[in-house]
Amino acid sequence: MTDTIADMLTRIRNALKAKKTEVVIPRSKMKCEIARILKEEGYIRDYASNAAIKIQLKYGPSSANVINEIKRISKPGKRVYVGKDEIPMVMNGLGVAILSTPKGVMADRKAREAGVGGELICSVY
Repeated sequence: MTDTIADMLTRIRNALKAKKTEVVIPRSKMKCEIARILKEEGYIRDYASNAAIKIQLKYGPSSANVINEIKRISKPGKRVYVGKDEIPMVMNGLGVAILSTPKGVMADRKAREAGVGGELICSVY
């Protein structure tokens, strides 16, 4: 498997469609950081990372998905980098873009505040 982040996002997407309460993903430092941002932004209930990452999914009233779309942007075959002034607004600020910056992995709002750009990993709304 060449793109483990895309695999993580696909596992989350599939678990949401199947209305699962949690999903288990092989652990890596980057995936732990993505899970941390998803929790900070309120898209997942919680996560725990030991040998693998267990993500507890979050649903709204009447079992509505909190995550409507989770999409990989920068891929191994085509990396997407943005400057500090080019960071996209996902759904006019309702969603979040996750970036890998020189100051670490962070959400688009924090990257704008810190004045850094980087690689666009994914977008979530």
